[in-house]
Amino acid sequence: MTPLRTTILLAFFWASLSDAADDEKKTVPLFSSNDMLEVTIRAPFTSIMRVRSLDEEQPATLTYNDPEAGVVSVDLEIRTRGRFRHQKEVCPWAPLRLDFKKSTTKDTLFAGSDKIKMVTHCRAGSTPNTQALLKEHLAYRIYNQVTDNSFRVRLLRVTYVDTDRNDRKRTYFAFLIEHRDQLSDRIGIPINEAEATEIKFLEPAQTNLGSVFQYLIANTDFSPIRAAPGETCCHNNVLFGDQDGELQVIPYDFDMSGIVNASYARPDSSLNISRVMTRLYRGFCTDPEILHEALNDISSREKDVLGIISSLPVLTDKEKQKKISYLESFFRKAEDQDKMISLFEKACHP
Repeated sequence: MTPLRTTILLAFFWASLSDAADDEKKTVPLFSSNDMLEVTIRAPFTSIMRVRSLDEEQPATLTYNDPEAGVVSVDLEIRTRGRFRHQKEVCPWAPLRLDFKKSTTKDTLFAGSDKIKMVTHCRAGSTPNTQALLKEHLAYRIYNQVTDNSFRVRLLRVTYVDTDRNDRKRTYFAFLIEHRDQLSDRIGIPINEAEATEIKFLEPAQTNLGSVFQYLIANTDFSPIRAAPGETCCHNNVLFGDQDGELQVIPYDFDMSGIVNASYARPDSSLNISRVMTRLYRGFCTDPEILHEALNDISSREKDVLGIISSLPVLTDKEKQKKISYLESFFRKAEDQDKMISLFEKACHP
């Protein structure tokens, strides 16, 4: 090998190591693992769930056990969040937002974290709702398997200590969602605060990958180009990118999907489907070749996607088998890609 070729190969080698190090550095500790984390949160939960303020935060303390440091305690503030699941008649236990202070998270698992969304169990003592939460966590994990440009999640087993009720304890599953600022730093694409966009400005490959993924999990509750009035784009998607390049939308919030099949989930009446488990393609019409690539990309990951379900420690065996069968129905139909692409083209938005 010539000295010049050796130098070039070494340059590529060290550059790849540097890139890997940069990626690892940009991933905050909390979302660098998929292992379930056991935490205890102490706060006035009776008041929090009664008032359900979207502005006023309550002081709280979160503790967890570190294998090396022992019990770690972090001060934070908590409030409720969300829209649909924020309603008492839908979820007696509302989703939460955890607001950390950087000065208290140094050298902890929550270093680099600030405001984090927490998806909670919705109803106390309800096995179906607990399983629904775990299945929504699964939907995020599946999209993580499809693309790095996706929101990472961390499964929790939370012991809630209610200071309003003599420190009464209740333990439920929950999961945390990577903040959009953390995702932006990780993928190196800025957040775009536009209220709406047009499909022609979206990066085609990523957009179609998202559309096929939404079809896989039977989700129709999203829009890659619009949001509700007064909100930033887009409905159950976050818009990334600037005027110098194509925009990307990255989806979140999958509780209305068929793979979750939450007890409160109903499809929009305008869609002419009666159950959320009925798959309906909601993507935009595009170049068939790009759509083929997206379908092939997801189809090729069948083994990995189904492996995620099998490896989840807290989903019941019955639910695991139901979800595997549900996803396998997609993968079997996707074996005839031309037929599935034809189905997409008939249903797509112009």
